[in-house]
Amino acid sequence: MILFLALCFVGVAIGGATALVIFWPLALVHIRDRHPQLVSELGASPFFRARAWLWLLRGEYRRTPDPSLSGLATPARVSLFTIIGALLAAWILWLVSYWIGG
Repeated sequence: MILFLALCFVGVAIGGATALVIFWPLALVHIRDRHPQLVSELGASPFFRARAWLWLLRGEYRRTPDPSLSGLATPARVSLFTIIGALLAAWILWLVSYWIGG
């Protein structure tokens, strides 16, 4: 049962990854088109850069007074937190099942 719950958390992480793949590129295109100062801060291709993801996780997009950017970056941030939390929960449940079964 514990491994089933761990697998369910992996499914939640996949759902978060799907949301990230939808909203993060939209936010990056919005940044590219309307905020050139953020483009220089995030780098040339920020989609898979850890620095850009840390920027997103810290919510630094809120410093820019653009409600459209917040509307695109907030779901990307929530989905990134969902991925991290779900994978962490699945890993903890896997460890618990390993300790109980071993």
